[in-house]
Amino acid sequence: MKIMVYEARKDELADLNRLAKELDVELDISEAVPSMETAELAAGCQGVSMLGQGKIDRELLDRFHQMGVGYLSTRTIGHNHIDVAYAKELGIRVCNASYAPNGVADFTIMMILMCLRHYKQALWRGYVNDFSLGGLQGREMKDLTVGVIGTGRIGAQVIRNLSGFGCRILAHDLYHNATVESLADYVDLDRLLAESDVITLHVPLLESNYHMINRDTIAKMKDGVILVNCSRGELADLEALVEGIESEKLGALGMDTSEGEEGIIHEDHRVDILANRNWFYLHQFRNVIMTQHMAFYTDAAVESMVDCGIRGICRMAAGERFVTEL
Repeated sequence: MKIMVYEARKDELADLNRLAKELDVELDISEAVPSMETAELAAGCQGVSMLGQGKIDRELLDRFHQMGVGYLSTRTIGHNHIDVAYAKELGIRVCNASYAPNGVADFTIMMILMCLRHYKQALWRGYVNDFSLGGLQGREMKDLTVGVIGTGRIGAQVIRNLSGFGCRILAHDLYHNATVESLADYVDLDRLLAESDVITLHVPLLESNYHMINRDTIAKMKDGVILVNCSRGELADLEALVEGIESEKLGALGMDTSEGEEGIIHEDHRVDILANRNWFYLHQFRNVIMTQHMAFYTDAAVESMVDCGIRGICRMAAGERFVTEL
């Protein structure tokens, strides 16, 4: 069997080579992003694996189908870059990745603490030998209410991590998670927005929650609220976030992912001219921390993502249903 591996990072190569030997599969490996221009790289391949920078739309799916591709895997948990419904219409089976929730949950706690303690500003001052304290007084977690939107695997682990700080924890999800009901109070979304000092997002991106953080929902929040997003950028309207920071309705943002990040994250742009004005305007505020979509990025997670990406295609091709098949 032959699989085209798009968007391969250097940190994935050892695991890709290991799986090629273990599963006796031929891998064509490229850093190229899947597109109509790079589709021919998959010629002769039964499976295609990618990350999330390319848009796997109807046109590209038609091309893959014409080339004989029957299986797709994304080495990411998010799969909104793939038109999964149309892939299924074509008979192309699709799976995503899975990894333990600890890395993203740990990163979320770090983001919350950095926002609470004004660490971005403190770091900047240190670079120019300014060790003053003015404007850096923080708050303690034990005195705060933290709202967690989404209590799946990652949200639940965030709640478990938060429980050690002694803060009050509110949770909102369509489905209650019995494993965290003793640690958090489930409430409706409006109450969570109104009572939380910190709000952190842990839901998948769906049509129903696109821009769930917008001008209206921000207006329902406390003045000075801290908002953290280590989930999906499109959950929050970028323009509304800019307005919230400018008006000081939002006290701080901790964003590992943000709307419009495609073509920016995971690349070195030091000598490039980039046109995403709102993204970079938001990035420059002293109380906005924006990282390069790296909350997932641990050794254990990368190994699991590659394993799902290659093993998933092999299992589906063997007629089995893979655990992460969509």
